[in-house]
Amino acid sequence: MSAHPAATAPSAAQAAEVELAIGGMTCASCAARIEKKLNRMDGVEATVNYATEKAKVTFADGVAVADLIATVEATGYTAQEPPRTVEEKAEEAESDASADPLAPLRQRLVTAVALAVPVVAMAMIPALQFEYWQWLSLTLTAPVVTYAAWPFHKAAFTNARHGAATMDTLISVGTSAAFLWSVWALFFGTAGAPGMTHAFELTIARSDGAGNIYLEAAAGVTAFILAGRYFEARSKRKAGAALKALLELGAKNVTLVREGGREETAPVSELKVGDRFLVRPGEKIATDGAVVEGASAVDASMLTGESVPVEVAVGDAVTGATLNVGGRLVVEATRVGADTQLARMARLVEDAQNGKAAAQRLADRISAVFVPVVIGLALATLGFWLGNGAGITAAFTAAVAVLIIACPCALGLATPTALMVGTGRGAQLGILIKGPEVLETTRAVDTIVLDKTGTVTTGRMTLLATHVADGTDTGEVLRVAGALEHSSEHPIAQAIADGAREKVGELGVVEDFANLPGLGVQGVVDGHAVLVGRVRLLGEWEIRLPVELERAKAEAEAAGRTAVAVAWDGEARAVLEVADAVKETSAEAVRRLRGLGLTPILLTGDNEAVARSVAAEVGIDEVIAEVMPQDKVDVVKRLQGEGRSVAMVGDGVNDAAALAQADLGLTMGTGTDAAIEAGDLTLVRGDLRAAADAIRLSRRTLGTIRTNLFWAFAYNVGALPLAAAGLLNPVIAGAAMAFSSVFVVGNSLRLRNFRPQA
Repeated sequence: MSAHPAATAPSAAQAAEVELAIGGMTCASCAARIEKKLNRMDGVEATVNYATEKAKVTFADGVAVADLIATVEATGYTAQEPPRTVEEKAEEAESDASADPLAPLRQRLVTAVALAVPVVAMAMIPALQFEYWQWLSLTLTAPVVTYAAWPFHKAAFTNARHGAATMDTLISVGTSAAFLWSVWALFFGTAGAPGMTHAFELTIARSDGAGNIYLEAAAGVTAFILAGRYFEARSKRKAGAALKALLELGAKNVTLVREGGREETAPVSELKVGDRFLVRPGEKIATDGAVVEGASAVDASMLTGESVPVEVAVGDAVTGATLNVGGRLVVEATRVGADTQLARMARLVEDAQNGKAAAQRLADRISAVFVPVVIGLALATLGFWLGNGAGITAAFTAAVAVLIIACPCALGLATPTALMVGTGRGAQLGILIKGPEVLETTRAVDTIVLDKTGTVTTGRMTLLATHVADGTDTGEVLRVAGALEHSSEHPIAQAIADGAREKVGELGVVEDFANLPGLGVQGVVDGHAVLVGRVRLLGEWEIRLPVELERAKAEAEAAGRTAVAVAWDGEARAVLEVADAVKETSAEAVRRLRGLGLTPILLTGDNEAVARSVAAEVGIDEVIAEVMPQDKVDVVKRLQGEGRSVAMVGDGVNDAAALAQADLGLTMGTGTDAAIEAGDLTLVRGDLRAAADAIRLSRRTLGTIRTNLFWAFAYNVGALPLAAAGLLNPVIAGAAMAFSSVFVVGNSLRLRNFRPQA
């Protein structure tokens, strides 16, 4: 939200940022008041979120955090800095889980319901109205409007001391007025007379003066609103449950491996980059690192949503909070604390939940003036009906209904609760949404640019096929060629070695190995003089490819793949096809993206033949090939210039600028930090299908926000005139007001059921 005109925006060079946990807010107008007060401070820009109960504040030099807290407290609320580290946040989440912050509210609700039910029943059912029943109603109602409704009265008094009014003011004034009016009628009117009955009517038709009591309104409204507050608070906790679960994923302790192999147990917070630690089967990996000893399978489903465990061995990277389900591992820490992937995920989710969409800013501005306007409308309603001769009872009934029916809470909860649930569900599925602005963009995009390497393809060379000459055994070719290539560090050589080991297991024994730059390798394997490399290498030894291998080589190169010749003992034995393999899920992902109304485009620096081959395999028609890394931005700009709204998926450093230029940037989480920072949506797992799921979830979340805002506005626009017209009894008004907030939160909770497309 923009700062108050009197505020001076902090400069980017000097600005600092802090997040404050706000206590004491009971409705959206509270958040609006705090935000307004903070933004009046020089050099401060603040956004206060009612659903998350947090304030995100940017402030300039000369402003201290203590000043910000003092301003919030001077407004009548509490503020403190929340835990900073993931470990501290996890401890807070654990503490919240063990405590029951809803217990006091639940006790007041139970009391209110137990006492209000007989009061409302006696008012509604003439058969229950025994002699002096009104005095029993008074006895039962008194604890409801004092003890049960005390939070409303306390908040109203606190706000009044600061010259402000909130929803609690409306509730306190409304219920107190109904109760005090009834007490006056009982003691000084005719309501306490024996045999006096009390008709429960839904209009202002009754106007028989002070003979009517409104104890059922005071008790019923209090019970309904407490019920609404309770279910709202419980639902808000559910909405934030995904983030709490994310924070609690990390390991609490770690087994450090010291010099000499000595093992030592320590808290995770003591881990440093470079430390080595042991991960036994069934234990969580303490932090991000690289495997230095052992091999195992790692279950990363809690971070990526991918249920299949991933095999890891020496040299492979592992992520903190994932579960070791196989063998014993020794891992060297590469990232700790706030730099880990878990911490970054939590930070992205928190930032997204604290953001505000444009529509929510309008709702906040309305909430800021809502309560004073409602109080004015209630007084105007009272005056109108009195002036028209409707009688004091009728006028009073309508005015109280106006006070009770008004509810800015639904407006304040519409966006943040949907964001909390949507981003939390996304985090469970390995989809990180940066903020509410991203949701708006996902609705508009019509073109999606897919970087080839690492996005559509695996990003690493793979042995795809083996073509052997007549009379040659495929297994022997792989055993011999794989052994020789294993001694080389070239990516193509490693692809052949890995592929051979995967297919035949044990490789041959190499002697007299020699690397021939630009040509290939040679050596002796199990007594055979072996050549592996370009056809030109074989030509230097006057070895020619037979017709069937020449044909296989030509077909491989036509498909954009690398053909590697294998020969031994003076004869060509095979041609191996090596290429950057297309991910198994890419074709399905492209189909899903088309189903969302997006036109896919393949973007790559590779030659046209390679690009066309990959595009044909996954079902993409439009290809832009042979693009230099620095020119990717120009491609996105050109597409935007054609009137397209462009999304881009990438994972490398050379994609970062294009991701930032695109209307919507989707970053594969397997990519670089620069690319992740530039993207709007981060896909933690390297599966392109997650891009389709991310767009679906974002659009679903946006749709939920719009539904919430529509009904929140419609409720107030429709309910206030009905109340002012005298067509709503205060009890029904209280029930409707409580339902409006519960409806918005409940509608948002439906996002927890979002599932990736099967």
